[in-house]
Amino acid sequence: MNTRNPEQLGATIRARRRQLKVTQKDLALTCGTGLRFIIDLEKGKPTCQIGKILQVLQALGLKLQIVSPGVDTGQGQKS
Repeated sequence: MNTRNPEQLGATIRARRRQLKVTQKDLALTCGTGLRFIIDLEKGKPTCQIGKILQVLQALGLKLQIVSPGVDTGQGQKS
């Protein structure tokens, strides 16, 4: 999935959390963050700390991939 803004990232994280049937509170405990951080992240707050975002992604089994525009992502698509 190509995520182009904080709102899309938040929606992706929220969808994955719900898919796993994890509450916001439980995710916060697992990641060592506050509940407010998870709420803000899922709402697309643009100033969330990248280190904490990476912890959340890891806890949900997601990963961040950065590709240069026009580079084949290995999935038959160009970014």
